[in-house]
Amino acid sequence: MNPIVEPNAAVRVIPLGGCGEIGLNMMVVEYDDTIVLIDAGLMFPEDEMLGIDIVIPDFAYLLKNRDRVRALVLTHGHEDHIGAIPFLLREFSIPIYGTALTLALVQEKLKEHGLLDRTVFIQVAPRENLVIGPFTIEFIQVCHSIPDGVGLAIHTPVGVLVHSGDFKIDQTPVDGRKLDLARFGSIGEEGVLALFSDSTNAERTGYTLSEKKVGVTLRDIFKECTGRIMVAVFASNLHRIQQVIHLAKEFNRKVLLNGKSMVANVRIARELGYLDFPRECETTLHELPRLADANVLMLTTGSQGEPMSALSRMAFNDHRKLKVKAGDTIILSSKFIPGNERTIQKIINHLYRQGAEVIYEQVREIHVSGHACREELKTLINVVRPRYFIPIHGEYRHLVKHCQLAIMTGVSPGNCLLVENGSVLRFTRNEAAVDGRVETGRVLVDGKGVGDVEGLVLRDRRHLSEDGLVIATLVIDRESREILSGPDILSRGFIHEGTKPEILDEAKCVVFEVLDRFLSQSFEIDEVVLQAEIRRELKRFFTQTLDRHPVIYPIVVDL
Repeated sequence: MNPIVEPNAAVRVIPLGGCGEIGLNMMVVEYDDTIVLIDAGLMFPEDEMLGIDIVIPDFAYLLKNRDRVRALVLTHGHEDHIGAIPFLLREFSIPIYGTALTLALVQEKLKEHGLLDRTVFIQVAPRENLVIGPFTIEFIQVCHSIPDGVGLAIHTPVGVLVHSGDFKIDQTPVDGRKLDLARFGSIGEEGVLALFSDSTNAERTGYTLSEKKVGVTLRDIFKECTGRIMVAVFASNLHRIQQVIHLAKEFNRKVLLNGKSMVANVRIARELGYLDFPRECETTLHELPRLADANVLMLTTGSQGEPMSALSRMAFNDHRKLKVKAGDTIILSSKFIPGNERTIQKIINHLYRQGAEVIYEQVREIHVSGHACREELKTLINVVRPRYFIPIHGEYRHLVKHCQLAIMTGVSPGNCLLVENGSVLRFTRNEAAVDGRVETGRVLVDGKGVGDVEGLVLRDRRHLSEDGLVIATLVIDRESREILSGPDILSRGFIHEGTKPEILDEAKCVVFEVLDRFLSQSFEIDEVVLQAEIRRELKRFFTQTLDRHPVIYPIVVDL
């Protein structure tokens, strides 16, 4: 907050992810020689991203401005806000600012990537300020589906920018930590240049239900159960986990933790005092057989049907140490993420085949959102009273709906700025506008490969998955121009050799015809040209014969 500011001074805000999509949240705030990053999240692959593990933002703009990147400030510890940090820190050596739990979750992640010792962490509590170059940033407590979430008030040379973080207004939160409306209001009184607000639930009317509502439903379910109970929940949803642990104590059940992330997150939350979980309430796989079914509760990951999760393996009777049996009650205490529905439904069906009773969102109220609905979104806008409004964290329709809400509360339509990833927002003391674009996009991570899988590779994977593969191999003697081996035709995912052998035999004849044409010529054989001709003729043959279009890969060895 410099007292003297150049007349043409401007702060630029650039979303690199999270605007026009769910996940991948990352934002640049820059002035002069300083760039501060807000969050660095990932998103999980979409259906057409075959074989991809995760997706992270493109850091191209940051790499071009490497010397100006000063710090990373985190709003909370969900993967869509911290998941890309290991990849960011391979390129930048910058300090990370966050609350206690958020930093602990990041440290656990960086330990796996061997980046922990080379990273500086600075812990900040709500209502505390930090100074980074020309910016003074205050953390403001918010309520979300993970503890220790914050919004940000960024005091810049041209005015105050408020970033909501992910939030909802829960009047009865499990941990008692409500959204700090009073502080948001006092900052609003001082004057806010722009509000950047979470748009995830901008389509949903009314208010988000309190997390304690889930506790009431879970308690009713526990009353009904006489056998073992398994609760599948996101490992980051510590409020839900806390309620389940309280119910386990009330109903005299020992808790078994299942899943790597579940064990890690509970350990971290225990150590920091975010989770009340007495050691005597916990059990182990070794002790489990000695407990009566009515005294067992399992907390597990796998609520989204992840193939290698414990729940999935139990559903398909593929877990070495845990089996589902008649009398078990399995609670999927999370929302079905779009795209996962079929996988989850398949698991539910298999759990029923094992004799279990399965309870999920469609049949009981065992999940509530961590994001604000329309009335809460309007409340925050009214409290902050920004001059400019920018919706973030949502698909394009969510951003549009959120702008409409802001206009309903009195924000001028001309002051609602609808932006997507890469848009450059330029703020001065007197105005704000979209001022160009920067390079942005998605980087695909496949195993240890980062960014080496792009559109052509995905297209080939999709082609292989849909149409199969045919490999034609042969060996030719360069001197005698005779065929030494082959042609052999290998089919995978196209047709089975035992089903229609005549098709593959005819395909060999097609290859022989191509070879006859080439071998009868006097010029030297060009393997590349020969392979291209084999590919073309086989493609024509399979199209005419079966109306199918496999990937065709000829291999010609010229000895």
